Amino acid sequence: MNKQDLEQIKERNVTEEQVERQVAQLKRGTTFVKLIRPATIGDGILKMSPEQVDEMNQTFDADKEYYQFTKFVPASGAASRMFKDLFAFIENGVETKFTEIFFAHIHSFAFFDDLNEAVKKLYGHDIDNMVKEGRQVDVVKALLLDEGLGYGKLPKALLKFHHYEHFNRLALEEHLVEAARYATSNDGTARLHFTVSPEHEQPFKDTVARLIDSYEKQYGVRYDISYSCQKPSTDTVAIDAEGNLFRESNGKLLFRPGGHGALIENLNDLGQEIVFIKNIDNIVPETRMEATVTYKKVLAGLLLRLQQQSFEYLEMLDNGDVTEEDLREIMAFAKEQLMIEIPGFVEQYDIYEKTDFLYGCLNRPMRVCGMVKNEGEPGGGPFWVKNMDDEISLQIIESSQIDHNKEDQEAIFKGSTHFNPVDLVCGCWNYKGEAFNLTDYVDPNTGFVSSKSKDGRELKALELPGLWNGAMADWITVFVEVPIETFNPVKTVNDLLKPMHN
Repeated sequence: MNKQDLEQIKERNVTEEQVERQVAQLKRGTTFVKLIRPATIGDGILKMSPEQVDEMNQTFDADKEYYQFTKFVPASGAASRMFKDLFAFIENGVETKFTEIFFAHIHSFAFFDDLNEAVKKLYGHDIDNMVKEGRQVDVVKALLLDEGLGYGKLPKALLKFHHYEHFNRLALEEHLVEAARYATSNDGTARLHFTVSPEHEQPFKDTVARLIDSYEKQYGVRYDISYSCQKPSTDTVAIDAEGNLFRESNGKLLFRPGGHGALIENLNDLGQEIVFIKNIDNIVPETRMEATVTYKKVLAGLLLRLQQQSFEYLEMLDNGDVTEEDLREIMAFAKEQLMIEIPGFVEQYDIYEKTDFLYGCLNRPMRVCGMVKNEGEPGGGPFWVKNMDDEISLQIIESSQIDHNKEDQEAIFKGSTHFNPVDLVCGCWNYKGEAFNLTDYVDPNTGFVSSKSKDGRELKALELPGLWNGAMADWITVFVEVPIETFNPVKTVNDLLKPMHN
């Protein structure tokens, strides 16, 4: 690296050693995880009876006054991928099944009235007449491009998702409603934190400023809303086909966004006690929100209960006044309630070694994650995994982390019964009321190397360990089955036509 390189990385608050580690990882390639078996009901995933669901709801309602809650919503990036098929339609004008469905149901979209006005302003005709004239491409342009609604550049949060009888709501508004329903602290404060792209931060703030008064009055809460952007220090370098640092035409190093795993830094900076994590596009109309609210409270109730017991044991271990019987009880709790795999050799430890071992097991951030039954092709989800230190633990694993060329690994992957809907409740403070440094619990070996290109040149790019994957690899992890109706992501615009979004 030359002097200009060192100045460039210093400006980004990155060290030379970090860059060297990234280059080494890029040259080494993706380190695939070692799957042991899928997590299933009774073996890593809890399935709650109706009575237990009620019990966890009651636990949450009874204990929530003692905690501070925050809803953390990854909302960076534009919605362009949501409109990929429509952008292709603008390019080639070729009707597909996707565009047929879009136009057949165009009146059902919450943005229809806005789009109709934009079309009339641009072309002097309404949408129905434009379609009759075969001018569907112009309608799509009015939706996506800057001269119309500009939806192709807006973040998903600021798109109209849901239609009600007398009004329509943005995805952002539905998250305000959800937060009022379950993420409100005892003082009536509903805290939300959105991770946003720098270019979208001001539109976010302007939209919230316009809406917040009416929602506070309607739901009887006070909103405390904050924002953060992905840090430049979490961007990663790339290498070229020869294995050298990839440089742009001006000779500067190319830094690329490190993926959603970079957001562990944002979560860490928040320093909040109990955090609900949910993606911006996994949201339903208020009229269909009951299952979501119920199971968010179930996950949180379970977290509070497990954390309370864990903290009680940690106090005992910290004081050092424990008997062999106490240690057996704590070990049983760790294995049976917290799903922690205890190696057999721990039984040979003396009382002091067992105390230290169990203290290390329990004194970590904790997350309770909802898992949805897999009703289609197997995808990323919950597995028992062995890490490079031969420790076995529960992890959320993506397809890209698995060596599909190995028959045993592919068989385990395909045997998965559940997938990950990004439905997490996280306990981020320790038993002394101090915030954990969450970056201490990342497994850096779980980053992913992919092949990309820039300006016609091949490069290898590095994605950091995913936020709910390797970035939380060393957390205490508990999986709970949640109903499929709590998982309703909007990956394409036509997903808004599904029953749960109407």
